[in-house]
Amino acid sequence: MENKTRRARTAVGLAAVLLVLLVIPALAAEEGTGAVPWFYETVWSLLPPVVAIALALITKEVYSSLFLGILTGGLLWSGFTFEGTVTHVFQDGIVSVLANGYNVGILVFLVILGAMVCLMNRAGGSAAFGRWAQKNIKTRVGAQLATIVLGVLIFIDDYFNCLTVGSVMRPVTDSHQVSRAKLAYLIDATAAPVCIIAPISSWAAAVSGFVEDGSGLALFIRAIPYNYYALLTIVMMVGLVLMKADFGPMAIHEANAAKGDLFSGKNPYAGADESAAAECGTVLDLVAPIAVLVVFCIIGMIYSGGFFSGASFVDAFSGSDASVGLLLGSAFGLVFTVVFYLLRRRMKFKEMMDCIPEGFKAMVPAILILTFAWSLKAMTDSLGAREFVASVVKGSAAGFQLLLPAIVFMIGCFLAFATGTSWGTFGILIPIVLSVFPLESGNPLSIVCVSACMAGAVCGDHCSPISDTTIMASAGAQCDHVSHVTTQLPYAMTAAAVSCVTYVAAGIFAAVGLPTWLALPLGVVLMLLVLAVMARRGKDVK
Repeated sequence: MENKTRRARTAVGLAAVLLVLLVIPALAAEEGTGAVPWFYETVWSLLPPVVAIALALITKEVYSSLFLGILTGGLLWSGFTFEGTVTHVFQDGIVSVLANGYNVGILVFLVILGAMVCLMNRAGGSAAFGRWAQKNIKTRVGAQLATIVLGVLIFIDDYFNCLTVGSVMRPVTDSHQVSRAKLAYLIDATAAPVCIIAPISSWAAAVSGFVEDGSGLALFIRAIPYNYYALLTIVMMVGLVLMKADFGPMAIHEANAAKGDLFSGKNPYAGADESAAAECGTVLDLVAPIAVLVVFCIIGMIYSGGFFSGASFVDAFSGSDASVGLLLGSAFGLVFTVVFYLLRRRMKFKEMMDCIPEGFKAMVPAILILTFAWSLKAMTDSLGAREFVASVVKGSAAGFQLLLPAIVFMIGCFLAFATGTSWGTFGILIPIVLSVFPLESGNPLSIVCVSACMAGAVCGDHCSPISDTTIMASAGAQCDHVSHVTTQLPYAMTAAAVSCVTYVAAGIFAAVGLPTWLALPLGVVLMLLVLAVMARRGKDVK
């Protein structure tokens, strides 16, 4: 109780300080000057996400924190006028992002997937898979490794990865008393970090689109060995599981899970789809809908890229629209699931239709957080945050060439963390890096720095509580979002620190004429040493 009171007082104090900071420049502003003269393309443009993230971490409450961040952006943009703030927050923010076709496609995909999960649970497929897993996966280590392997295999898109892996593996990890926070971390760490090193993925398509001469996919493939954060995150995941080296808040959640409390007391999904599962369900009732869903989503993505209009498979995937592809794939997957269960007489048709609103209700927390996160991004975009960061990077890049890979990585981390978007970070940093180090120059730092852009963007996205991938991972694991963020952050920061050291080593190797790829084995060894120290400390504490 005292901790809650202390957090509430801290939040009120922070809000009061924020109010003072906002009112002072408002009093100094002239009537009608607007936001552009005062805050556009300035450090103030980063204030809204800082407010949202700080409040979320302090209060452990994500909805009001995100809305206060949005409100801060509206005040800055409007010049602190009441009418301008209200119209910008709702009309240019919340309504605008919900009118965006891409965003709506993702939300519908979420609802359909929620309905499919409800159907699979009611048909007994999830319970049957859990029974099978209890017989064939004997240990907690095996359950976690199975989650990692499945996450690596589903590399086409991070949204699809998060929700599919969560749906399939929840019964397995629950049966072996793996905490939902740990499951959410494993899902999140095999989503964006795997997609960013998979040539056939929506992320490869996004990166390819930011290179103007049409060589984007080739550049993406060349950059994979230097994407240290993604590669070291995978090493860290496997090491954490095998060495049992959990630390920080995650160690507390894992200890609670071993005692039977998978949520450490916080379960926002409690009561969602508590209906009894069919006893006659089999593993096929889970595997068949998931397999068909994967196939249809791949077909949907290449369809959106023009594959059936004559484009090659690679070109179609590079030009695909993940929102359209996943929406179409999930819709056909839902139809297949309904027909499949009707033919197998698992449920009555009316019972299946009841699963659709149940699936929607299960996804409401994720939909709310996504909507607010997109609105917050709209606020920072309207304040010129991208342009501000771009000008800072471009102005200082030439003077720090030796440390530039590490600097680009850290800037990418900060920008993605503050805005909650990796793809927007790619769009800002990759063109800047290529203008400083053109590929045709032959400078080995060009590929390393491009990869550092992608690694930093994924790292910031991985850490940020307002990132859509982080939100999806919480939804996939059905874990409290703030619990996921606070338990994952120490792991992500550890991987980021080792990656930063590795990028410094790559810059030094390039300067002295050594191959830059030598930095990767150095980073792997350093990561394993860190995990060994953490495992030893954990044993000493016990």
